[in-house]
Amino acid sequence: MSSAQIPEDRLTLYDNLIARFSQFERKGKTTPYTSTNTYMFTFLAKDGSLALRLSQEQQTEFKEKHNAQNMEQHGRVMKDFIAVPEELMSDIDLLEKYVELSYQHTQGLTPKKKK
Repeated sequence: MSSAQIPEDRLTLYDNLIARFSQFERKGKTTPYTSTNTYMFTFLAKDGSLALRLSQEQQTEFKEKHNAQNMEQHGRVMKDFIAVPEELMSDIDLLEKYVELSYQHTQGLTPKKKK
C-alpha cells in the first residue's frame, strides 16, 4: 500500500472520483486531499474514510439522509467536515454530487490570510 497505508481500493476510488473534475486536482502524498480558496475541502484519511467539507445546512441534511457523523481525526471532531458512511463509498455518482457541493461551498468561504 502507498500513501501511509491507505487501502489501495480507497485510494483508487478517491483518485477516480477526483479525476471527474477539471477545476481542481488531487494533492498530497500521505494524505490525499483537494483544496481551493486556501481551504481543504475533501481528504482521504489513513483508514480510507472520505471527508467532505460542507455547509452547516448541507451537513445536517447529509447526516439525516445518510446516517452520517462528523469527521474525527486524532481524537478531535472536525466541525466543518462530514465522514462519508461506508455504504455510500461505492456510489461514485452520489459522491461526485457531494464533492461538487463541497467545492462550491468552499469557494464561497473567505480566503485565509497569509501569515
